[in-house]
Amino acid sequence: MIEENLASLGILLPTPPKPAGSYIPVVRTGNLIFVSGQIPMKDGQVQFKGQVPTSISIEDAQKAAKLCITNVLAQIKAEIGTLDKITKIVKVSGFVNSSPEFYEHPKIINAASDLLFAIFGEKGKHARIAVGVASLPLNSAVEIDLVAETT
Repeated sequence: MIEENLASLGILLPTPPKPAGSYIPVVRTGNLIFVSGQIPMKDGQVQFKGQVPTSISIEDAQKAAKLCITNVLAQIKAEIGTLDKITKIVKVSGFVNSSPEFYEHPKIINAASDLLFAIFGEKGKHARIAVGVASLPLNSAVEIDLVAETT
């Protein structure tokens, strides 16, 4: 069912990006899955770089957030085989590379949350944090990590 939702939204999950540091992308403990921070990486390249709104627009940062979620889901699928085993998106942490005067971080991370709602319906409703930071790895515009519950 989740795979059908992805297809109807025109989303094809990529090969999960390799870690950019000394960590593993997914940790599963009990019925929880913790996905390490994912940046807007596609085909080995960061697609959306820079600080919002000085060098990247709010709209492009929202696209970055969606790509981060796509990478999160690719990591989960690689770990558990199918996204249909997800029973709940528990928590999303969103980090926005932003200039000091920017304060609309929720507007960026809403794109990720809205995509999760579209894919998972009620199971996609989650707790969340959306914060601005001075920089992110590889000059990424956005980084998102996620906790999900699974069967």
